[in-house]
Amino acid sequence: MLDKVVIANRGEIALRILRACKELGIKTVAVHSTVDKNLKHVLLADESICIGPASATESYLNIPRIISAAEVTDAAAIHPGYGFLAENADFAEQVENSGFIFVGPTPDVIRIMGDKVAAIEAMKQAGVPCVPGSGGPLDDDDEKNKKVAKRIGYPVIIKASGGGGGRGMRVVREEKDLLKSIQATQTEARAAFGNPVVYMEKFLENPRHIEIQVLADGQGNAIHLGERDCSMQRRHQKVVEEAPAPGITPEMRKSIGERCARACIEIGYRGAGTFEFLYENGEFYFIEMNTRIQVEHPVSEMVTGIDLVKEQLRIAAGRPLSISQEDVVVRGHAIECRINAEDPKSFLPSPGLITRFHPPGGMGVRWDSHIYTEYRVPPNYDSMIGKLITYGENRDVAIARMRNALSELIVEGIKTNTPLQKDIMADENFQNGGTNIHYLEKKLGMS
Repeated sequence: MLDKVVIANRGEIALRILRACKELGIKTVAVHSTVDKNLKHVLLADESICIGPASATESYLNIPRIISAAEVTDAAAIHPGYGFLAENADFAEQVENSGFIFVGPTPDVIRIMGDKVAAIEAMKQAGVPCVPGSGGPLDDDDEKNKKVAKRIGYPVIIKASGGGGGRGMRVVREEKDLLKSIQATQTEARAAFGNPVVYMEKFLENPRHIEIQVLADGQGNAIHLGERDCSMQRRHQKVVEEAPAPGITPEMRKSIGERCARACIEIGYRGAGTFEFLYENGEFYFIEMNTRIQVEHPVSEMVTGIDLVKEQLRIAAGRPLSISQEDVVVRGHAIECRINAEDPKSFLPSPGLITRFHPPGGMGVRWDSHIYTEYRVPPNYDSMIGKLITYGENRDVAIARMRNALSELIVEGIKTNTPLQKDIMADENFQNGGTNIHYLEKKLGMS
């Protein structure tokens, strides 16, 4: 097993990694910015190193400083968590070239899956169903692009090959808007991602967002841990996630899950990963793969009993998977609500001092968070301050427990989106299950 790991992240995921390391007897190094010196995982780690000022560019995105922290502490590996450098192939490459283990896939695999066009091609070859589309990058041939759109059928969506987080995409409903939309997306893609390549896909009107969690050891073994439904979204950002997905049968789960596991073996995948799909009219359509641990991984852990972060660490240490597909059994239901430091109506960030805090508890309740009373939420990073997860023997019980847990959660001194989460849990359509990715925005009057 690894003897010491640098946790190259902050907040709740950094604390989650630290806890997994402790259970495995691995020493930890917390790297942090000046504003994060009082983060919970920094206070609990075996060693901590300040790697720069509050700006993420000068700290959590500063590759030389993170690698230097590994060097001076004589660490064996670096765990990137999610966000920041987690899906940066150059970072993974520099980590490995510096003699350390990157807790994640190989740089080559990250590079392929980070390029949406290359990822779709790899998935097609592996037999994973994809959205009908251009089959590659769009060029400057206007007539050819019009023919591609006509073949696919309107509406279509123009997407940046290097995009993510809801940026770099435009829906086109009529031919007259096609060419200017392609040009606008190319311009945005070049500015935001340094990559002007765009491609075209069929725009699905009312899909759900369903994803498959996988684990692979890079030694020819791969398994899936079932699916999650992440359709409750606002501006392409997930708000509520659950497992299993309502309406997905065991047969459907087995079919799509096995294809994803096979694809992992074919591309030489290593570690934890997630295949993201749009799901409409009983069909799955691959959109991208996240080559890291996901924010919503706890719901998969709750219904399978498998610790995904510990598996990541074991795989990074060169061990084969400790579990087989036959060991994975989906039991009960789990729901996760993201708790953000933001105004529940305007969604503006609400950083500041937490004057009073009380976490919820009770049977089937899990609270993943780094906050505490007198903790100051900085304005420099993502607004998520915690994840509230509930588990029940069925979906109704999980929802009931979530409603109770949300009513018990006390965070004072700042605003949070807890009122929105309470509203979602009380929503009749959500309770019935199967709402699509546009539902929340329509409910909020945003579309």
